[in-house]
Amino acid sequence: MYARLHVVLSISPQQLIQYYEGHASTVVAKTKDGRTVRFPANVLRSLVQANGVQGLFELVVDENRKLISIKRVDNR
Repeated sequence: MYARLHVVLSISPQQLIQYYEGHASTVVAKTKDGRTVRFPANVLRSLVQANGVQGLFELVVDENRKLISIKRVDNR
């Protein structure tokens, strides 16, 4: 069974550089219902736009809390 978690991300291009340079490997975010989630920063690469990674995203995780997918739900 999969769980769907919704998080709002606001990561600037400058902050993304820290991930790309290896200074940070994990993103920590709050879900819409207040839970804290952590996931690998490298999954954001396909989501980067000119303003960084901004908007509401849906994370799908399995019963072992392994990230299955992440996708943008809106564009802020």
